[in-house]
Amino acid sequence: MATFQSLFLRFCHQAGCHTYQSKLLPMMAVGLFLFPNSLAVPFILEHTWKNCFQGHMHHHLLQLWAKNIKQMGIHTEAKDQRATTPIPWPLLGTLCEGKGTEKSQGMVALAISANRRYLAVSERGEKATITVFDLQHEQNRKRKVLSGGDAAVLEFVCMAFSPDSKYLIGQAGAPDWTLFYWMWEKQKVMALVKTTNPTNPINQVSFNPQDNTQVCVSGNRVFKLLRYAEGVLKQSSILKLESQNILSHAWMSPERIIAGTETGRLLVVESGDLRWEMSVTGRPAEQDRYLERRQQEEAKSEGASVPAQVPRVTAITPFSKGFICSAGPGTVCLFEKTEEKDSYRKTKEIRIPADPCRYEPSQAEQQEVVTLCLSPTEESLVTSTDRGQLYSITLSSDEIGQVAQAYFGFLAQSFHSGSITGLSTCIRKPLIATCSLDHSVRVWNFQTNVLELYKEFQEEAYSVSLHPSGLFVLVGFSDKLRFMNLLIDDFRIFKEFTVRGCRECAFSHGGHMFAAVNGNVIHIYSTSTFENLLNLKGHNGKVRSVVWSIDDSRLVSCGMDGAVYEWNTLNSKRESESVLKSCSYTGLTLSPDAKTVFAVGTDCTLKEIQDSQILREVAAEDVVYTSITMACSGRVLFAGTSIGTVRAIKYPLPIQKQWTEYQAHAGAITKILITFDNQYLLTVSDDGGLLISKIVDKEGRGTKREITYAEEVLVTKSDLEEKNQNMLELKTRVEELKVENEYQLRLKDLDHHEQMKDLSEKCIQQIDSLKTQYEILRTEKEEQKTSDEKVQKALEKEHLKEQQEFESRSNQKLMEEYERYQELHLKCQAMQVSYERQLQAAELGLSHALEKQKFSYEAKLQEVMHQLGQCQDAAKQQERQFEEMKRLMAEDGDQEILDIRNRYERRLREEKELNLRLMEESGVTSKKVNSLEKEIDDRSMDITKLTEKQWRLQGVIKTLEKDITDLKKEIQERDQTIQEKEQVINNLKRKNKDLEKLNFVLEYQTQELKKQSEPRENDIKDMKEQIQEMEGELEQFHQKKTNLELNTAKLMLKLKSTDTEMNKERQRMRNLEALVHKFKIDLHNCIGFIQEPKQLKKSIRELYDRYVQQSDVVDIVDMDTDIQEEYRRQREHLEREVLSLKRKLAEDSEGHRTENIKMMKENVSLIKEINELRHELSLVRARFQDYESQMRISKKKQNSEIKVLTSRGTQGGSTVARLNFDEAERIIQLQRVEIQRLRMEIHDQEPIQSHPLRTSSSSTKLPALIP
Repeated sequence: MATFQSLFLRFCHQAGCHTYQSKLLPMMAVGLFLFPNSLAVPFILEHTWKNCFQGHMHHHLLQLWAKNIKQMGIHTEAKDQRATTPIPWPLLGTLCEGKGTEKSQGMVALAISANRRYLAVSERGEKATITVFDLQHEQNRKRKVLSGGDAAVLEFVCMAFSPDSKYLIGQAGAPDWTLFYWMWEKQKVMALVKTTNPTNPINQVSFNPQDNTQVCVSGNRVFKLLRYAEGVLKQSSILKLESQNILSHAWMSPERIIAGTETGRLLVVESGDLRWEMSVTGRPAEQDRYLERRQQEEAKSEGASVPAQVPRVTAITPFSKGFICSAGPGTVCLFEKTEEKDSYRKTKEIRIPADPCRYEPSQAEQQEVVTLCLSPTEESLVTSTDRGQLYSITLSSDEIGQVAQAYFGFLAQSFHSGSITGLSTCIRKPLIATCSLDHSVRVWNFQTNVLELYKEFQEEAYSVSLHPSGLFVLVGFSDKLRFMNLLIDDFRIFKEFTVRGCRECAFSHGGHMFAAVNGNVIHIYSTSTFENLLNLKGHNGKVRSVVWSIDDSRLVSCGMDGAVYEWNTLNSKRESESVLKSCSYTGLTLSPDAKTVFAVGTDCTLKEIQDSQILREVAAEDVVYTSITMACSGRVLFAGTSIGTVRAIKYPLPIQKQWTEYQAHAGAITKILITFDNQYLLTVSDDGGLLISKIVDKEGRGTKREITYAEEVLVTKSDLEEKNQNMLELKTRVEELKVENEYQLRLKDLDHHEQMKDLSEKCIQQIDSLKTQYEILRTEKEEQKTSDEKVQKALEKEHLKEQQEFESRSNQKLMEEYERYQELHLKCQAMQVSYERQLQAAELGLSHALEKQKFSYEAKLQEVMHQLGQCQDAAKQQERQFEEMKRLMAEDGDQEILDIRNRYERRLREEKELNLRLMEESGVTSKKVNSLEKEIDDRSMDITKLTEKQWRLQGVIKTLEKDITDLKKEIQERDQTIQEKEQVINNLKRKNKDLEKLNFVLEYQTQELKKQSEPRENDIKDMKEQIQEMEGELEQFHQKKTNLELNTAKLMLKLKSTDTEMNKERQRMRNLEALVHKFKIDLHNCIGFIQEPKQLKKSIRELYDRYVQQSDVVDIVDMDTDIQEEYRRQREHLEREVLSLKRKLAEDSEGHRTENIKMMKENVSLIKEINELRHELSLVRARFQDYESQMRISKKKQNSEIKVLTSRGTQGGSTVARLNFDEAERIIQLQRVEIQRLRMEIHDQEPIQSHPLRTSSSSTKLPALIP
């Protein structure tokens, strides 16, 4: 796997020009084109816009990402070698650097020409434009800029080049949906036409692959074939689609188009007429429509608002054997043309596999395929999905044809499909950690550009922070803050903190502490003990950013309340503060000396804060700064904006607005960082992309620190032990296979020797037979030769006689011909003399005529030469005049073009009105013509159906005849194989008798081994009985424990009753004290009447009536001092007894707890011993199975040796027997040694078994010893 790299972006400032080269790690696929070794061209795909992939060449792929174009290398040999290589020059000029054209609101669609040279890019804006680039020339790449002229076009949703690359069509978007037809090199609009109404959007436009004048337009309830003629795009045919939404189409030939619909149907249109249709699932169209209606009826009956989903054909691309199309969520189908005319058959289905790193792996299979791209060599197929993932598959490999179900693989790696909310890097490793709202956390390597690790969780991830060592990661989820270990292949949760919705977290530079934000509170924890050291409170709004100082002694935070606080992490005091309520801060950074704070917020300014004072503010014009960071050199600040740009601002901050700005992302930048080695700038944004930019100075030199990165990774002990165990098992298996293979090779060698001997004997016999045949043939040849000589002599005699007769006849004929020749020769001489005389007279007349013509033509030639000189002078004069006229015409051309355009527009309107009148007049005649054409079409359709039926029947007859011949051949072959198998069965029966003899010996050895294993089984039974006894003792301990708990409960009840009585007595004492106090007050009042006896007596009586009752008098009379003393003694005794009971209860509970711990430890040790015994038992069983396999091998070996002995006969038999005997002796000796070793192990285990087992109070039930 590899990551994406983009272009060179340059940031400059006066102190020194800083440049950063970008490597794109995109989280969503926006457009792809397959491309050659140098270039590739994509189209944009932003989940809502769809366009078809087009291959340029098969080694590279270009993809439109955000507002950049990135190049990706594709290697079909090995998937893990896919790499994104940097483009050595700024591809497509300003567009790929992210600037686009002026006032651009983003890219919408791309198109590439048929010759792979020109690229068209459409951009959204107040006035949409299409820019055409030349991909084969580095200089002057931007060729032409096209627009809709006076028409109000906001965007061009799809485009296409003509086959000769001279014309371009562009479909404008809502509300007009106008199709433009350009001669793009002259920026001339050849024609335009409205293709649909505002409610039915257009999905795709395309040219006929062999005709520049024919165009296809498809969309919702729209499928039109347009033809350009005489400056107008005229509709040549239209289909009645019955509310079909056509999502994609592809030209299979100049006459045939295949279109895919939203309901999963494939329509084949030929010459403007619908030939046939079928379902992408392979069912007939009628059956598919019936199922669709049935699903809709069921949905209506159940009250569902949305009917069952039908596979949508969102993309179609042709290839040499047929076409490839999407067939619903996560599925792509290959259709190949059959032998039958106009028919296609589904041959393969490729699916997107489940992703094991997702929380729900099956979600990956439900992704909707958006686009398909096939390489020109048809080796690779690339697809993108609605969740921004890129997949590919190699179609040329043999593995696809061998497996029943083929699956895509990631083109590079998995990307984020949601907004990235967190970004972090470490010191000891070249790692980057990102988290996203798609519930995933990913770790990237910025040196190798590889996705090292990723995992999807159940909750959304809001923040992430890597430990400086690179071995731990802190992630803030919506429910908790989790501290996780970074293992070699997984995130392992180590500790969870109850911090909900942690939007910001950060490790200190030393790694010994970390800060976590919970709303407006900052918690600081220890990394080693996970203790909450500090809670920093002071913000009134949510905290948006926290930054540690280099020495970790201070922490700076900013929040939505407009406050920037500097905290002392040793005593949690706030050392400085700066509050500006009109600004909500979103990001901050520190200078290298930690004395200056740079903060950005919603007021579109960059603030420099020092000693709680804002020293300087730099306005950001019309954008909002979202995050900021500072280079280690302290000379430049990098700020991310809300429109996805990155600004490099020199430091000290300039008075004027001086910075360099480049487009990096399509959405707002959420985080920005610089790696510890000061080499890379990292940015992430809402568009789900991670941008890695290399920082260099104005000479192009890097500012990298010399850092040696660690290569260690974490791995759990259990995983390591499991791996080692697997290695040991594999090693033993390899050794076994090695021994078995050696044995098999030996047997094969013996078989080969036998076969060689048989072959040599057969060859000798064949040589002898051939020698005899040769002698017979040689004698026959000599006899034939003598007979042929006799025949030849007779023929020679006859030929000589015929030759003499022929010579005599020919001599006579020659004499007659000679006489005729003499007569003709005399006639010829006379004719020659007469002809010579006539020729001399003709020559004299000809010479006189030639002289006359010569004189006349010479005079004419002189006149012509004179005229030619005059013409040359006139031509030069006209050329000068033409140049002057050309210059004047170039100056006045624009005005004339406008005048001509207006004049022709008026003419066009007049012609349209005339056309409408003519169309009304021709309505009646067109109806008659249409009726006649329908009758002709019906008759032609009947004829074609009959001819097709005849061809199909002829094909069926031919196939049946072939099947009959094949079946006859197959019957003959099967008869031969039956005879061969009968011979083999007879041989096997003979061998089976020999094997039964050896079976008795092997069964005896098996019984001996079973006898040896019986003592082990007896030991196991004894151990089971001991375990049962231990479980009984455990039950007794549980009973004792319950009794102690009951006693404790009784004592607690007694203690509660005594406490209540004590409380009553205390309340009684308090009441008595209050009564005495009142009595003293009343008595003091009575003393005031000491001089008045009557009044004193009255008051004394009132006092007596108030405080003395009859019961009190009786009690006072009966009460004795001894009783009071006894009451006091009993009270003290009860108090002492309660104290002793409490102390005894504490001692009993402590003793019970220690006893429980002791029993648990003993139980653990016993379980450990039992597990060891189980392990040993499994080893013994494995060895027993090995012994059985060895016996089977020896059995096979002996059988094969017996076969060799019986086949070779008496010759060489003694040698083979000696080999078999030596091998058997060796196996027996090995088995004796192993049996002796097992007996020693059993003897060593006997003291362990006889050791007394201790009981345990643990309530854990021991598992069965034997599964």
